Amino acid sequence: MGKKMLINVVEPEESRIAILEDNVLEELYIERFSRGQVAGNIYKGRVVNVEPSLEAAFVDIGLKKNGFLHVSEVASEIHEEEKTEEAPRREYRRMQSLLKPGQELLVQVIKEGVGEKGPSLTSLISLPGRYLVLMPYSRRHGVSRKIEDEEERQRLRQVIEELNPPTNMGLIVRTAGAGQTKRELSKDLHYLLRLWRAVEERSKGAPIPSLIYQESDLVTRTIREIFSPDTQEIIVDSENTYEKARDFLKQIMPKCEKGVRLYRGGEPLFHKYHIEEEIEKINNRKIPLRQGSSLVIEQTEALVAIDVNSGRFKAGTDPEETAFRTNMEAAKEVVRQIRLRDLGGVVIIDFIDMRGEGHRRQVERALAEALRKDRARTKMLRMSRFGIVELTRQRIKPSLRDVLYESCPHCQGTGLTKTVESLSLKIMRQIRSALNNPELRLIEIEADPKVTQYLLNQKRKQIAELEDGYSKRIIINSASQDGWKIGDIRMRYFKADGQPISL
Repeated sequence: MGKKMLINVVEPEESRIAILEDNVLEELYIERFSRGQVAGNIYKGRVVNVEPSLEAAFVDIGLKKNGFLHVSEVASEIHEEEKTEEAPRREYRRMQSLLKPGQELLVQVIKEGVGEKGPSLTSLISLPGRYLVLMPYSRRHGVSRKIEDEEERQRLRQVIEELNPPTNMGLIVRTAGAGQTKRELSKDLHYLLRLWRAVEERSKGAPIPSLIYQESDLVTRTIREIFSPDTQEIIVDSENTYEKARDFLKQIMPKCEKGVRLYRGGEPLFHKYHIEEEIEKINNRKIPLRQGSSLVIEQTEALVAIDVNSGRFKAGTDPEETAFRTNMEAAKEVVRQIRLRDLGGVVIIDFIDMRGEGHRRQVERALAEALRKDRARTKMLRMSRFGIVELTRQRIKPSLRDVLYESCPHCQGTGLTKTVESLSLKIMRQIRSALNNPELRLIEIEADPKVTQYLLNQKRKQIAELEDGYSKRIIINSASQDGWKIGDIRMRYFKADGQPISL
């Protein structure tokens, strides 16, 4: 049934794009205007400080957190031909020899800030077009690795030479450039050169820090990056965005302009194609598979663990065959979930153990084949004897979980809260600790009704004995305020004259 792109922009605060292949959701992009997309933006910034131990600099670009610029991302005028045997390469790439605090420079955001980290920056600026990427501070020309046909790669290299790009700039042919004519690639190059001249001109008189170039909005960016001739249609539920998408396609792929369709149905677009159901499941730990097996996904800030469970699935009486068939099904779904949730960093996949070397290699190949569809850069190691595959995936922005959810205020993201009994025992220990203060005459305790009920029923005798033994009064009240969490406890201490004591 081919590929479809659904664009939902009815709500002004949010844009959402779903990519369906054979009516199965494969990719989901969500942009909240309140969060602000900065990846791809170019800023004029100032170096705040240089950290020799990290071989990095922190750059003020006008955002809440300073950007992180590693030495490997610094455009330097020192080239290989200038290096000598007396001056090893690493001496030319020490950060303190390249940048100084207070220095002004043009940088581009290559990765959104994640958690407590600020955005990652590069001064090796690149401007993406439909078919080409222009790199003003590089002299390297090349072709996307995802174009695997060697004959086509040679043709594209020849076309690049014939386009005669500026000698001091680099040029990369993107995956979408495969099969394109010299005329189409030339149009893209001239557009990018005009864009770069505009960036240079704007940066000359701009204050520091300031935004020099803003990456396109989600709709334009996604059509530019993902749309391909095998995309059957683009369905949009907003007339303004529909016209915008048609105009953009008219410029880059005129023949595909008619593939854009305005959705006028009464039922919301994402409900009609069952996308809302998938979004609700996006943070589920457990993902059931067709034959009764399942995946369990645990995500941390820098690492993702995925466990494959056979569950009720049994393929005959052979455990090896059961494990193999379960792993083959899981391999495709694992990659789908990685793409769908936009998981990045280190990913550890624990497949069911298989004795057969041939079976392990087949699962490896199935996983690698599924990863070919992923636009993010990935590196995968071979499966270990224990059935574990390690891979890394390029992290450009926070995962969808971080966009759609926030940590639970009750459990602080752990998924666990203390039991009523544990909280009651905690209160009893705090009471015993406070009773030794000679000035204390009254303790007031406020807690969740379930906790106070436990204290008044199960601990009534002990509380009475403490009151008698220490000649002090203990009052227990149930919390009545809205928003009170079960783990919240408020204990106040008073002298005989009613003055509060701080313990």
